[in-house]
Amino acid sequence: MNKASIYGLTQEQLVDWLAQHGHRKFRAVQVWEWLYRKRVGSFAEMTDVHPDCLKLLEENFVFVTMTEHLKQESADGTRKFLFRLQDGNLIETVLMKHKFGLSVCVTTQVGCNIGCSFCASGLLKKSRDLSAGEIVEQIMRVQLYLDAQGQGEKVSHIVVMGIGEPFDNFENVLNFIRVVIDHKGLAIGSRHITVSTSGLADKIREFADTGLQVNLAVSLHAPNNELRTRIMKINRAIPIEKLMDAIDYFLEKTNRRTTIEYILLKDMNDRVEHANELADLLGEERRDLLNVNLIPYNPVDEHSQYQRTETEAVRAFYDTLKKRGVSVSVRLEHGADIDAACGQLRSKQIKKDNNLAEAALS
Repeated sequence: MNKASIYGLTQEQLVDWLAQHGHRKFRAVQVWEWLYRKRVGSFAEMTDVHPDCLKLLEENFVFVTMTEHLKQESADGTRKFLFRLQDGNLIETVLMKHKFGLSVCVTTQVGCNIGCSFCASGLLKKSRDLSAGEIVEQIMRVQLYLDAQGQGEKVSHIVVMGIGEPFDNFENVLNFIRVVIDHKGLAIGSRHITVSTSGLADKIREFADTGLQVNLAVSLHAPNNELRTRIMKINRAIPIEKLMDAIDYFLEKTNRRTTIEYILLKDMNDRVEHANELADLLGEERRDLLNVNLIPYNPVDEHSQYQRTETEAVRAFYDTLKKRGVSVSVRLEHGADIDAACGQLRSKQIKKDNNLAEAALS
């Protein structure tokens, strides 16, 4: 049986676990600093921790649960990592450079069951959730990559928007957040973290009740139920009315500005009439706390029914929302010269592996 990732414990959980095994709190504080401030790669490097404590940790935990299978580098500085997990599954993690800092997009599940009809992430169904440690390790692997460059750069922002539905892996995602925001560790600010959901209304409410000052992004992608159900099958179970009620609860509970994600699909949801319908849906009473983020579509071979919206149509959609008083932005694209769509690199690699396996058997 594989040992658990040491990165999967919050500091409080590490304190409790060591206490249960006869070690005092200060040992956990020592270990925590070695993990996240000094960023060592083994327990043996924790030179001021008692040998008995180190032996106990070594018997129960590991640092590495994934290996780098492939890395793509874009001209704009984007780095896409394809990691292979201990069970052989592949996941993607992306490092993006912005004017405001370095952002990492993390994956939370192996595959996805939400079934959005335009998305590369859902081409393969979910086989399992990632542990909190596997999610944290994605940040650590990127930070260690940055450390090795010798430029003193640090991950400053996190978007939980990779493969999978974060709120379908709720507890592990919460523990991941608690690890990375710990002020004695990586100390990434809560307000520098955004969690994206396809619209699990009950979990949006539960997330609001955690008290975490983390940003929320909701994938809407259509202004009415008929169109959204065609694009996102989750809308059959959680229609727009129920989703908007949950968003209202989140806004009231947290007073946190929330992003409405809207991917533009040519001749599907990108007309001016759709922009006006979206403005009506959002309503004037919510507008101070909502921002619509328009997302240019990255075509996926398996979803050839969808095409990228032309620049003129993007501008018309944007201008319409602006005139209606809606806060709106167009997402800056990263990694356009590599496998830009989330899940695309993983999907291509799995196809390649399968083709090689079939060739070997023939």
